[in-house]
This record gives sequence, C-alpha cells and structure tokens, in this order.
Amino acid sequence: MKKQILFAGLILAFGMGAAQAADVAAGKTKSGMCAACHGLDGNSPAPMFPKLAGQHASYLEKQLQDFKSQKRNDPTMTGMAAALSDEDIADLSAYYASQKKTLEVADVEKITLGEKLYRGGNPETGLAACLSCHSPTGSGNEPAGFPSLSGQHVTYLEKSLNDFKSEARTNDASEMMRNTAGKMTLKEIKAVSSYISGLH
Repeated sequence: MKKQILFAGLILAFGMGAAQAADVAAGKTKSGMCAACHGLDGNSPAPMFPKLAGQHASYLEKQLQDFKSQKRNDPTMTGMAAALSDEDIADLSAYYASQKKTLEVADVEKITLGEKLYRGGNPETGLAACLSCHSPTGSGNEPAGFPSLSGQHVTYLEKSLNDFKSEARTNDASEMMRNTAGKMTLKEIKAVSSYISGLH
C-alpha cells in the first residue's frame, strides 16, 4: 500500500511538473497584446520600451511577477501583468527568450568612457565593473538572475539606471543596482548605456 501511494505521488508530481513547463508556441500567441510596445518578436521599435527578445526567461518571469505584485511599478505594465496567470507569464517569457535580439550601435564619442566603466568600473568612487555581473559580452548570468544587456536601447538603459539611482525602481536583489547606479554620475550613466547598447 505504501509503495502504491509513493508511486501515485511520484506520477502526480511528474504530471504537475510537465503541466507547468513553458510553452513557446502559446507564448507567441499570447504576445499579441505586447506587440504594440515591444514589437512582434520582442524587438521594440520605440527606444523607451525595452527589447525582450533574447532576454533570459527567468529574468522576464521575475519582472512580470514583480509588475503583477507591484513590487516594480509602472502604470502600463502593472495593468498588463495584473491579468496574467503564472502560466501566461511562463509562456510569454519562454517565447521572448527564444527570439533573436537586434543589434544597436554605440555613440563613438562615448565609447572610451563607457568601455572603461563597463570593464573596469571607477575605483575612485567604488563603482564595480559592470562585466562582473553582466559578463564581458553583456549576455548576463541567468542562474544568478543578472539580465542580458547587450543590444538594448540606450534610452531604456539610461532610464533604468536613473530609476535605480533615484530609487524609483527598487526590485533589485540586495539593492545591488541601486548601490551601483547611486555611485554613477549622469555623464557616466549616458556613457555606459551607450557602450552597452552597442556591445555584442
């Protein structure tokens, strides 16, 4: 009897795990509501909206869950995420993660300072190098929860850093991005955002 109960439990657990697996095709179908801002394939045509294509699925899931719970605030995204189920969030995240991100080009006048900050930080202010979390190529670190940044719109990158700096955005783990952006000048934010945008 005990063996039968254990076996039934294992089947149930396996079935639940399979049912919760993200569905890329379903995510594509559900992404129609996101296309106006983020583009049909997650490459947003407007620089104030982030590219979702090629982003780590786990990071996208966290952001959507944070919008839904209002841990991260944005009037539009809070409303959009409110109606999403956990399954919807997983499917959408898997779909966008499967898409190829388009590339951007850095401003040549900002490359020198941007590269210096990204690769070496600023020892005088205690600013850590961006690559220590986001990798030399800007691809991030999915297991650690660090997003891919390369090829992202410079306007969105600047906004994100400024939001962390002003603490308008507070959903970063252990205040890591707030502490980082808080040490940056506006000139540094513009330079590193431009550099990251063209990094690939």
